[in-house]
Amino acid sequence: MTDLKEGLHTEHMVLNMGPSHPATHGTVKFLLTLDGETIVNCDVEIGYLHRGFEKMCENGTWCQVFPYTDRLNYNSAIINNVAYAMAVEKLLGIDVPERCKYIRVITSELARLADHFTNIGAAAAELGALTVFFYFIEARELIWDLLESVCGARLTSNYIRIGGIYRDLPPNFKEMVKVVFTKSRNLYKDVDKLLTKNRIFLDRMRDVGVISAEEAIAYGFTGPCLRACGVAYDVRKANPYLIYDQLDWMVPVGEKGDNFDRYLVRMEEIIQSMRIVEQALKRIPDGPINIDDPRVRLPSKDYVYTRMEELIDHFKVVTEGIKPPKGEVYFAVEGANGELGFYLVSDGGGKPVKCRVRPPCFAITQAMPRMVKGAMIADIIPTFDMINLIGGEIDR
Repeated sequence: MTDLKEGLHTEHMVLNMGPSHPATHGTVKFLLTLDGETIVNCDVEIGYLHRGFEKMCENGTWCQVFPYTDRLNYNSAIINNVAYAMAVEKLLGIDVPERCKYIRVITSELARLADHFTNIGAAAAELGALTVFFYFIEARELIWDLLESVCGARLTSNYIRIGGIYRDLPPNFKEMVKVVFTKSRNLYKDVDKLLTKNRIFLDRMRDVGVISAEEAIAYGFTGPCLRACGVAYDVRKANPYLIYDQLDWMVPVGEKGDNFDRYLVRMEEIIQSMRIVEQALKRIPDGPINIDDPRVRLPSKDYVYTRMEELIDHFKVVTEGIKPPKGEVYFAVEGANGELGFYLVSDGGGKPVKCRVRPPCFAITQAMPRMVKGAMIADIIPTFDMINLIGGEIDR
């Protein structure tokens, strides 16, 4: 048998996993080198969805970019809207009214909740826990009911505007949130009981996809994946914007930097986002929701139909676009997956000269080979799920 073993010709198997594999979502391919079921090497190819997002933004006016931002991380579209709007507002040197800030925070955190519910539910389903998927997708749909009541859309919201928001919260919104959060917390408890101490789930998640804090920082990790490594970096705390520094909430962190820690961090962030929304609704002031400058924020139709000046401003904003001063700016917010930033360049005209987005999961996906090397084929699924790659966001 020894002679036979030495005489056999053996070589590693090269396997294409994706992009048509259900777990790679049609947007990523893993080129795997395998020794049996053990991963010797993994090459990530991400170029299967490229819509030219940034170039499309540069071909429209500043205001026409919002529908494109919706289609980055479409699970939490409003956060994308806020990031872009605040980058342009920084370029313009303007500050939105206080009530607008509160509403942006409330809707952003609702979007974050929808994103985390989707991520954990879908990840559990791909590991065989289909009941969890049903529970958390129900919770997500309840959150989307709230967002639909605010802006009329569930997925691609197009709600935020430069200098303000599309419209105010509905009159009974606080009561609606109270009902939805009560149902969502009950669903959360069911999922917690099903997963957090489940032996099968623990075996699939713990000590899988491990990465150290130093390596994560070197790769450019942000968001839940970085906090799972024990690094308490959150843009909302590190560089506060809107009214986040006025609210009482905490940044959850993990210890090992494995998939289970990423799951726990997201579960705790669900609790924290609910806290933020409830506090903001309790403190929200009355007042305007848009800046009073028709050269930036479109004037109301009542004024457009009755006043010559507003009619002219409306015409110029729609046809020529707003005119930020010459310059460049970078502004980042805390997206559901991490730091979401926009780098914008203006030449003083009605269109961005340069629109560059910093999507969080682009930096995280490059570390996939590092996280799965030496693991089994089956370990790719939970690791890729806990990265929470969104095809529309990575879009390169």
